[in-house]
Amino acid sequence: MSDFQHPEYQACIDACNACAAACDNCSTACLQEDDVKMMARCIALDMDCAAICRLAAGYMARGSDFAARLCRLCAEICTACSNECSKHQMDHCQACAQACRRCAEACIAMDGAP
Repeated sequence: MSDFQHPEYQACIDACNACAAACDNCSTACLQEDDVKMMARCIALDMDCAAICRLAAGYMARGSDFAARLCRLCAEICTACSNECSKHQMDHCQACAQACRRCAEACIAMDGAP
């Protein structure tokens, strides 16, 4: 997008949006599992992760002075979500874990951004 005011954030915004979508998919799929109670922590982290990813993407899109600090928290939550999803063998959990890892890496890289 050529008119985007903060192109230095675009890769991280994309990773955050992809992660939020993967978390939404994972939490919805977890609710369909036979033992939903076993998936409670995964679902809760998916919801937290999707919310913080969308918030971080908005901060970056606005060029907020707090974007880098919010990205640090986003990376922490993404890592926790990835760790939990990695424990479950379902495809949706494994795909979510991967998206969360990518987002955490992108957010950590943002820590040094303006």
